[in-house]
Amino acid sequence: MVLFTLPELGALIVLTVSLGYIFMDFVSMHRPKTIEELYKRSIFNKNDFYFAMMVTAPAVVLHELGHKFVAMALGFQSTFHIWPFGLGLAVFLKLIASPFLIIAPGYVSIPSNVPVVTQGIIAFAGPLVNAILYGVSFLVMNYQRLSRRTYMFWAITRRINGILFIFNMLPFWVLDGKKVLNAILYIFGWG
Repeated sequence: MVLFTLPELGALIVLTVSLGYIFMDFVSMHRPKTIEELYKRSIFNKNDFYFAMMVTAPAVVLHELGHKFVAMALGFQSTFHIWPFGLGLAVFLKLIASPFLIIAPGYVSIPSNVPVVTQGIIAFAGPLVNAILYGVSFLVMNYQRLSRRTYMFWAITRRINGILFIFNMLPFWVLDGKKVLNAILYIFGWG
């Protein structure tokens, strides 16, 4: 079984670059100290872009790969897809300087004949990855001596993964939490 197809690799690269662009203003390490600095600041700061990619991409990409690899381990074909509307909405909200973002850039498709409990296991894999990344961030922040920049990296990583875990576990719409809840209800005979 092939781990990734060429279109999937392309989609993961597009996702990573898009996340860097979307979040580069939110995770900027440089704050202007004067009005002159604010006006002279370039629209695109490559350091902020790279930092944003390093902080945000693992949370989203590894979340999706968690779904994909668990589905594959359970014997099901799975494919990562970019969701153009979700990614476009996030870019649009960034362009209009929205105070909030909605990030739904992609999904992993699996066959429709996957049993309910197995769907729940596959669905939980993504948020579980976020929980693990949150825990690693917590441990690094509390048990390592870190520079300011490194501390910010781990603090933002922890926050993003905590938010992704909580949001994705909400039991409604197409979120992972709905599939997990359906699996639990099915196990107890209520589904």
